[in-house]
Amino acid sequence: MTERDGVPLERRRLLGLLGTGAVAGFAGCSGGDDESDDEDENGTDERLIEPNMEHPGDDPIDFTGDQSCPVCGMPPVNYSRWNAQLAHEDGTGAIFDTTGCLFAYVAATASDSPIENAWTMDYETRDLVDATEAHYVLITDEDAVDDPMTINPRAFGDEADALEFVEDWDAEELTEDDVIGLEDVDRDVAMIYRPGRI
Repeated sequence: MTERDGVPLERRRLLGLLGTGAVAGFAGCSGGDDESDDEDENGTDERLIEPNMEHPGDDPIDFTGDQSCPVCGMPPVNYSRWNAQLAHEDGTGAIFDTTGCLFAYVAATASDSPIENAWTMDYETRDLVDATEAHYVLITDEDAVDDPMTINPRAFGDEADALEFVEDWDAEELTEDDVIGLEDVDRDVAMIYRPGRI
């Protein structure tokens, strides 16, 4: 090891690299052309979520280990009770680990193509049902559940099952107004479930 002014050269090189990295990291965090820095007309940051797969659209596809949720990045195959997926008319789509991530995508999709079909797991039967016809219970008490991603709406293929869940849910006071369809999901509803993701 060669010394220059009493300091080993390897140490100087390391310190120089660390200093350069810190400056570059700070510059990257302080602004730039990052898409997430886009502001809407109200001056707030809003993230748009891209479809992350090709989807045939007619039928649901299998959940596999090589897929990831475009909202949170988690593998849907690890959360089979909560899975959902959708297909756009242009042949793109997305697959989700949870209904909360489905809501975030619906509210903040970057796709201009309409949703052709969508499916979600029924909370009670654990069958894949038509997500565009499903009834979603908007629970909000995070302390009452042990869900992936903190909290998720409950999806039911049958409205009677959704209303029965509302009646039986003791953690918070819910009414039939807390049961919505996928067409009612907007950014405000999605923010209940994924505030840091959209």
